[in-house]
Amino acid sequence: MPKMKTVAAAKKRFTLTGTGKVKRKHAFKSHILTKKTTKQKRNLTHTGTMSATDTPAVKLMLVK
Repeated sequence: MPKMKTVAAAKKRFTLTGTGKVKRKHAFKSHILTKKTTKQKRNLTHTGTMSATDTPAVKLMLVK
């Protein structure tokens, strides 16, 4: 059986922490920023952690 490949899209979007959690960036921060408030843009800057239900699927995509 061949090795499992890492999903390239997941590799670009997610990182694993030392404790095994998955870090992610917020959406809606890349363009059309003029109509968004400064507070909204500032709150979208911080990274978050993946929800517990989505974590196993993302970890499977990040298999090396």
